[in-house]
Amino acid sequence: MQVKEIIIVEGVHDSQKLKTYVDCDTLETGGTKLTKERLALIALLQKKRGVIIFTDPDVPGERIRSWINEAVPGCKNAFIEKRKARTKRKVGVEHACGADIIESLRHVITYQEKQSETLRWEVFMRMGFSGSKDSKHRREILGNALFVGACNAKTLWKRLNMLGISDAEFMQLCKQYFS
Repeated sequence: MQVKEIIIVEGVHDSQKLKTYVDCDTLETGGTKLTKERLALIALLQKKRGVIIFTDPDVPGERIRSWINEAVPGCKNAFIEKRKARTKRKVGVEHACGADIIESLRHVITYQEKQSETLRWEVFMRMGFSGSKDSKHRREILGNALFVGACNAKTLWKRLNMLGISDAEFMQLCKQYFS
């Protein structure tokens, strides 16, 4: 697989792993030590070639993803399930297999600067994705199935809106995955 955009990862081991399976250029953030200079470089790369943010499926990785998306509009985002990117002790892109990495890169989404609400919060709540005893499990199943990652209720709702999923489409997805 060849990727024209620059893939933003956390560390050198992530870059090495990606380059084993994907013909790509990468840029490391250095983990949560993301500097203003590095953000400026990411913004320049976004304008020139585009970028794909592919951080680890953990809290620091989501924090880095959020910082970049806030600072650099229009970034593409690739997500990998935590269970597909872990060892017994660690979680990270560097621990994923090649097939899972490629699958994640085939399902990128782009954060929009101005978000339209295609899925109403009330519908999302009514279907048990927040405030129910199995809400977290439901969010994890749907988030992973749609390649947007397992996340909290507000973040999943925002990502579903980014995908332009309507109330009707959401109801169909709920039938498909939870009936």
